Amino acid sequence: MNTQEIRQQFPILHQEVNGNPLVYLDSAATSQKPLAVIEALEKYYKGYNSNVHRGVHTLGTKATDGYEGARDKVKNFINAKHREEIVFTRGTTTALNLVATSFARPKLQTGDEIVITYMEHHSNIIPWQQAAKATGATLKYIPLEEDGSLSLKAVEDTITENTKIVSVMHVSNVLGSINPIKEIAAIAHKNGAFMVVDGAQSTPHLKVDVQDLDCDFFALSGHKMGGPTGIGALYGKKHLLENMEPIEFGGEMIDFVGLQESTWKELPWKFEGGTPIIAGAIGLGAAIDFLEQIGMENILAHEHMLADYALDRMSEIEGITIYGPKKRAGLVTFNIEDVHPHDVATVLDAEGIAIRAGHHCAQPLMKYLNVSSTARASFYLYNTEEEIDKLVASLVKTKEYFSNVF
Repeated sequence: MNTQEIRQQFPILHQEVNGNPLVYLDSAATSQKPLAVIEALEKYYKGYNSNVHRGVHTLGTKATDGYEGARDKVKNFINAKHREEIVFTRGTTTALNLVATSFARPKLQTGDEIVITYMEHHSNIIPWQQAAKATGATLKYIPLEEDGSLSLKAVEDTITENTKIVSVMHVSNVLGSINPIKEIAAIAHKNGAFMVVDGAQSTPHLKVDVQDLDCDFFALSGHKMGGPTGIGALYGKKHLLENMEPIEFGGEMIDFVGLQESTWKELPWKFEGGTPIIAGAIGLGAAIDFLEQIGMENILAHEHMLADYALDRMSEIEGITIYGPKKRAGLVTFNIEDVHPHDVATVLDAEGIAIRAGHHCAQPLMKYLNVSSTARASFYLYNTEEEIDKLVASLVKTKEYFSNVF
């Protein structure tokens, strides 16, 4: 894997920010887009922009082929069994809301349990809070180990025969923990529960096989894996999706409409009401092609190398606290003693280094860690050790600056 060659495919990286070369370390929030994706979007809008499914003219047929071809690419990328198991959504948030509303709520009642973890993103907390409130179910949290990882003993102790839904993120956007989804799914199924996976932070970085994981649902976002914003997908086992009702109604998702009653199209279109996210899906398909050319195994190995290097270098800084386990995905979340994370991010931005600061849409985890916010540097296939060196040098300068000021 030649990182310098890969970087040439990302035009946004070749600029200065505040008079310094851009160092983009915020890919966990959103990744940058390769030329292949940008050009695929441009080609669609310039050459065959049209609505899908309805028209028989040439442009409509070409757009439909591009849109449905992208569905096949997602299906193969995560190794779903059937193309009908891939529902296009606006992203992970929409996908998880669809599962919580259409699948879970009709099945839940007082005395039932929904089990999640303290590390979850708000998108995998709030839909379940609302489902619990609407049905009388109880929302339970699996506790974390001291290093921020999940132990299977804690999973087994939390999931009971009353548990109906288990929903866990594959990779933590704060701790970098890579959770043992396959083993958690086995425990959930042993207790008669369904397994839902937030794959927003795993799909861009490691090879996902939903059949091997044996999860019942898996949600992903395109914009974190080099694709456009506003596009994602929900995978669901076919027999489960077939028995779910849509939550958006209108054109495109209908089979027959009468004055008083209507019927729905078959999978997956009954969940894709209205004009779908055509350009986004085509762009997501181009992103998948790009990632597969490089190889997910190569991307993961590169990010593990960067994470290990960053942990070693950042640990040299006096007064720094790093959160999460030693073995992690490609991000490092940290705090510097006596310096607010937003101040850290502001000073780094002045040097052209983009990181994230705040609660990272994980306020329950922040409370669990006994902090209000943290700073986070996250890496992707286009980042280098030299950029981590620049980060570390700037963090040292930041610490020295605030030590002198105060």
